[in-house]
Amino acid sequence: MNQVTSKEVEDWDLIIGPQNSLFDLKLKEVWRYRDLLMLFVRRDIVSFYKQTILGPVWFFIQPIFTTLVYMFIFGSLAGLSTDGLPQPLFYLAGITSWNYFADCLNKTSTVFRDNSSIFGKVYFPRIIMPLSIVLSNLLRFGIQMILFLVVLTYYLATGLNVSVDFHILLFPVFVAAMAMQGLGLGMIVSALTTKYRDLAFLLTFGVQLLMYATTVIYPLSNLSGKLYYLVALNPMTFVIEGFRKSLLGVGVLDGYTLAYTVISSSVILLFGLLIFNKVEKNFVDTI
Repeated sequence: MNQVTSKEVEDWDLIIGPQNSLFDLKLKEVWRYRDLLMLFVRRDIVSFYKQTILGPVWFFIQPIFTTLVYMFIFGSLAGLSTDGLPQPLFYLAGITSWNYFADCLNKTSTVFRDNSSIFGKVYFPRIIMPLSIVLSNLLRFGIQMILFLVVLTYYLATGLNVSVDFHILLFPVFVAAMAMQGLGLGMIVSALTTKYRDLAFLLTFGVQLLMYATTVIYPLSNLSGKLYYLVALNPMTFVIEGFRKSLLGVGVLDGYTLAYTVISSSVILLFGLLIFNKVEKNFVDTI
């Protein structure tokens, strides 16, 4: 019988060990597990469509009904300004961008709890799960963008003048900022809920309140004084303003606000990655 040498025993393809550094994010492993990432994205998409009659049509129904409600409450009753834009177009722009951010935040915030059975049985880079949520929600965002472009095309055909300029090139920047903020904040909340379960119940309510502190239902140009600067501190404010500026030519956007958006989104994402990286080492013992 051949005797196995120690060299053969120790010649492993992959060695899983404890993390020694908080900044050891193991991002290279995400690329190695990219096939698994795509499987999770497909799972999220299929699970949403499964056992539904209308399927992707639900992605259109929600923003349409929300826009109608906003038009009645904030447009007709409250009489809030829409920066000279038609009410459906103004509200739909805010709803489309906010929905992507809110979906990324809400679903990422429960990633530890929802996938604890998988995390406890098999190894893969845990960051793959939140990334799959962001990518799968990007499909929903794309579908709702089609609705927005259809409405925009209708108003353009009826004589609406939209001054689209070089700001349209910044549109991918604002989509990335939405994803970064939703992913970063979601990972922070997800890490905290491993010890403080009450945060999961407060999140939905908190996201709704945060929406009113963002320019989804009113333009930033309509505010003044301390209220203006308070709303401007919200990192999502200039994302939505930039969304409208790039596609509709209306919104508060300059070099300073763009820099604030990019820097704040990057800081939120980095902080979320570090917190997530710290908690994932022992979350199975506390979840």
